[in-house]
Amino acid sequence: MPTIPSYLAKHLRAVYFGGNWTSVNLQDTLADVTWQEATRQIDDTNTIATLVYHMHYYIREVTKVLEGGPLEAKDKYSFATPDFASADEWQNFCDSLWPEAEAFAKGIEQLSEATLQQDFTDPKYGHYFSNLTGIIEHLHYHLGQIVILKKMLRKQNT
Repeated sequence: MPTIPSYLAKHLRAVYFGGNWTSVNLQDTLADVTWQEATRQIDDTNTIATLVYHMHYYIREVTKVLEGGPLEAKDKYSFATPDFASADEWQNFCDSLWPEAEAFAKGIEQLSEATLQQDFTDPKYGHYFSNLTGIIEHLHYHLGQIVILKKMLRKQNT
């Protein structure tokens, strides 16, 4: 019988790679986003690059916790988007997302159901379950923004 951690990992993978009921995922959404689109700002919105960096910052940082390390994430760094100065830099960043997301999913799968009820590094952060589901909700939220920005950018270009 599947465990709650395996369901959470499946849900995370669905946001990144597909198979969720929204029929939208990060990998397909970003597949044809150019470097220029990713870094172009519309009014005072975040760029696609900034949103992707922000989303994935927490994946990268919480993976370290799942691997036994301390929580070193700081919200102020979650928007410290690199200056993508070329298509290659943007593509290399996107290519790094997929194995890191998979490592995060595997880390979730390794958790016991009892661990999900434990404090996430410190009682002030709540338990593992709320943090992991919150990260997945956060991904969906910003994925929706990316889809809208992509449509707006392409409408401006026509």
